[in-house]
Amino acid sequence: MRRSFLAVLLITSLCVIATPAQSEVVSADTKMILVKTITGDISPKSVRSSGSGLVSAHNMMYRHSVTIYDANTFELVKTVPDSVQLSQYGYSKYTSIYKGSPVEGAYSPDGKYLYVTNYAMYGKGFNREGHDTCSPASKYDSSFLYRINLASYEIDNVYPVGSVPKVVETTPDNKFVLVSNWCSYDLNVISVASQKVVKTIKIGRYPRGVAVSNDSKFAYVAEMGGSRIHVINLEDFSVSYIPIGSNPRAIVLSPDNAMMYVTMNLSGKVASWDLINNKAGKSVKTGKAARSLAISSDGTALFVVNFVSDTMSKVRTSDMKVLQNIKVCNEPIGITYDSPTSRTWVACYGGAIKIFDNK
Repeated sequence: MRRSFLAVLLITSLCVIATPAQSEVVSADTKMILVKTITGDISPKSVRSSGSGLVSAHNMMYRHSVTIYDANTFELVKTVPDSVQLSQYGYSKYTSIYKGSPVEGAYSPDGKYLYVTNYAMYGKGFNREGHDTCSPASKYDSSFLYRINLASYEIDNVYPVGSVPKVVETTPDNKFVLVSNWCSYDLNVISVASQKVVKTIKIGRYPRGVAVSNDSKFAYVAEMGGSRIHVINLEDFSVSYIPIGSNPRAIVLSPDNAMMYVTMNLSGKVASWDLINNKAGKSVKTGKAARSLAISSDGTALFVVNFVSDTMSKVRTSDMKVLQNIKVCNEPIGITYDSPTSRTWVACYGGAIKIFDNK
C-alpha cells in the first residue's frame, strides 16, 4: 500500500510541476489585436522598446523630435527636441544651435541612455544633406549620434559618425555602440569607455541592419546594396560573410542566437539562416518591400512591416509560415516588440503609431 501511495504521489507531483510549462503562452499561437493608435505631432521612421517600460519613436526632420511613451499606459512621457549646441561638446567650429533628424534608436543595456542616429544635421556649416542614393564620393555631410539621458530626458552627449547614419545598436556588455552609415558605406564602432569612435569598418554599398550576439562577440551588418551579411568579430574586428541574398535590410537573432532572420527589401521576403550549421533556412514572402522586423521574446514569432503593401505580417519561425497579415496603416516603416507586455508597436510614416496585443 505504501509503495502504491508513493507512486501516486510521484505521478501527481510530476503533473503539478509540468502544468505551468504546458500552460505558458506561446507567441506563435496568439493573435495580434489592435489596442491603441497614437497620433499627434509625430512622423516616426522607427520605434524601439527599452524592455523596461519605455518605447521611443524617432521622427526625423519632419518633426525634429524623439517622442518617448510609457509602454504600459501608452501615455506620452516626453518629447525630446533634436536641437543641440555642438560646441558644448567640444565641436567649436559649429557655433550655433543645430537640429538633427532622428532615424533609429537603441537603449543602453543598463537602461540609462537612448542613442539616436540623425539622417542629417541642419545649421551653419552643414550644406550637403545626404540622400538615399549616394556613395562616399558624393561627399555629403557627416552627421552625429545623440545620447539622451533617460533620467532627465535631455541630450547629454554627441558623437561624430559617418554620412547618413541609419541603424544604431549597443552591445549587451555595454562596451560598444555600433552605427551603420548609409552613404559612407561603413560601420562606426564607438567605445563606451572612451566615448570615442575606435574603429571604422568598411561594409560596402548601403549598410543598414545591425544585430549583436548575446555574448557581445559578433555583430551582423546588412549590406543592403549587395547580397551579404558582414559578420564582425568584436574582439579583433576581423570580418567574415554570410551570402544571404539580394537586398538585405533588417536583422534580428533568435533568443538563443542559433538563427538569424533578415528582411529582403526588393523581394518582399524574410530569409532565415542557421548560424549553428552555417546554412540557409527557409524564407517566406510577406508583402511588397519588407522593411523592419522584430522577434517575440520566446523566439517563436516574427513581426514584419511591408512598406508598399501597407501591411504587418506575423510569421511562425518554426516553419516560416505567415500566420497573420494585417492591413495596418499607410506606409508602415518601423516595428518593435515590447517583451514585458507582449505588445507590438508599429511606426506609420504618415504620422501614427499602432499598438497590438498578442493574445
